[in-house]
Amino acid sequence: MTARFVALVAGVLFFFLAVFTQGILTLLEPSARTTDVTAVVRTDLGQLKWMLTEATDYTPLQKRGRAVYLSEGCWYCHSQYVRPVTGETRRWGPVSEAGEYAFDVPHLFGTRRIGPDLTRVGLKYGDEWHYAHFWNPRMLSEDSIMQPGRGLFYAPEGRIKIVDDGAGNRTLEKTSFTQPLFDFGSKEQIKLTPNSDGLLFVPQLARGKFPLIWTPNKEYTGDTVRIAAETDDLKGLVAYVQKLGMNRGKWRDLFEPQEIEITDVTLPRSSEWIAYGKEVYERRCIGCHGEKGDGNGPAATFLFNQRPRNFSAGVFKFRLTQKPIPTDGDLLRTITRGVRGTAMPAWYELPLNDRLAVIQYIKYVLAVDRSDPSKPYAYFIEEPPTQPLYIGQPPAPSQDMLAHAKDVWQNAKCWECHGQTGKGDGEKAAGLKDDFGFPVRPADLTSGQFKSGPSVQDIFRTMSTGLSGTPMPSYRDSLSEQDRWALAYYVLSLSAFKDPLTGEPLKISDADRKALDDPKAATGSPEDPYVPGGGSRRAAASDSVPVEPVRALVQTGSDAIPHQSE
Repeated sequence: MTARFVALVAGVLFFFLAVFTQGILTLLEPSARTTDVTAVVRTDLGQLKWMLTEATDYTPLQKRGRAVYLSEGCWYCHSQYVRPVTGETRRWGPVSEAGEYAFDVPHLFGTRRIGPDLTRVGLKYGDEWHYAHFWNPRMLSEDSIMQPGRGLFYAPEGRIKIVDDGAGNRTLEKTSFTQPLFDFGSKEQIKLTPNSDGLLFVPQLARGKFPLIWTPNKEYTGDTVRIAAETDDLKGLVAYVQKLGMNRGKWRDLFEPQEIEITDVTLPRSSEWIAYGKEVYERRCIGCHGEKGDGNGPAATFLFNQRPRNFSAGVFKFRLTQKPIPTDGDLLRTITRGVRGTAMPAWYELPLNDRLAVIQYIKYVLAVDRSDPSKPYAYFIEEPPTQPLYIGQPPAPSQDMLAHAKDVWQNAKCWECHGQTGKGDGEKAAGLKDDFGFPVRPADLTSGQFKSGPSVQDIFRTMSTGLSGTPMPSYRDSLSEQDRWALAYYVLSLSAFKDPLTGEPLKISDADRKALDDPKAATGSPEDPYVPGGGSRRAAASDSVPVEPVRALVQTGSDAIPHQSE
């Protein structure tokens, strides 16, 4: 018997073993067909709690995207399984559960992990990040070895001329390529901004509208563009990727590695740290924010809903300071947490020194007004951050507080922008612009994707400071602290018991909703979630299994002696 023969037999045996364990055993084992999963839900009082629920099937669009994912071979490099190991759970999220794969045929567990695991990628990035990523992954990550997916786009080889529309605006020339994308006779316009190289992303929502080439800050001055238009396959693929992990609900709002609360932290200014920060910026940030930090990087054309931050204007949305200039702690919090619902990801995996260094580069090199070359104005030097506001412990929420908050919502006229239901469809929503001239829509508060953070303290901070560069004002002087806390809880309640991906109400009984709304109901882990009908999984298990006397070890000094439980 030769070694070659032994290897051949072993290879055949392992092949059939793999077929049995991954193809046949999963059909025979009932737990492989369960739809039970534990998920995080937000209650009416703003708390986040784990509960036992059921996974949902893919929509037709997500199924189309899954087919594209398979046909494009994405699963060759990306796995979809979080193992019960500390390093795994701190990097990706909660351990995978059988119910998450109830509708996966075939399953895509994978083992190679040449690329990142995608089990928990849903809503980690906004849709626009994925558009840029599929066009050219290296625009967002210099180290990526992923091949561009430009075949997913409608991208004609030739360039399209920019012409005058007869009313002083710039539009695209009518050609056989542009006419299927737009309606040049429509009165409804859509503003599209090319990147500095003349690449123009066209989302599907532009279909049937009149295109305006919108460059309020001279983002592009050329007279031709190259089009990269969204297709049905691309839309489906992004929808599928966003679905991954979302059967676990709002788990990301409880994800400890990206949670950070800090008032201030800094490094002494030094040329060495600034130089290192430049290296970090060029590897991680330049794709969106641009070489000059003006928010006009190569990926910016894909970010049509939320332009990247323009550091050169010295305007920062998220801060705890009274004046617009943030502390290093504010910037570190934003970099670590990311900005939910946008293309700005959470960089908690980036070493702390890298994050602190890039802050130095932003402060002292990019956040400088150079409109007058002879007198550059460095915002962080000329206008150093003021003292941070103090935010104490939030008051205990109650139904009475929410009832009062509805009056505050009306009196503060929040509905004018956010709408009566908080969906961002108020009467003033359509005409709002940011300080740079780009359209900006009010946040859809029912989605639960809060840019400044998911906690009531985060919402309170936004109420107190406003969002610089946007129409969102500060209410620190116009609303009392009590009213701001009430309003913050009310904002959280708008996304209570809603699916974070679709925004649709969860199927949950009134009794279970009431039980979860009880502030004393502690369900803080997937191992001990709330079970519909009352109680927790742990309690239900203890009720169903006869309790035998337990012999525990009681430590006394260096000796351990058996102890009979009562």
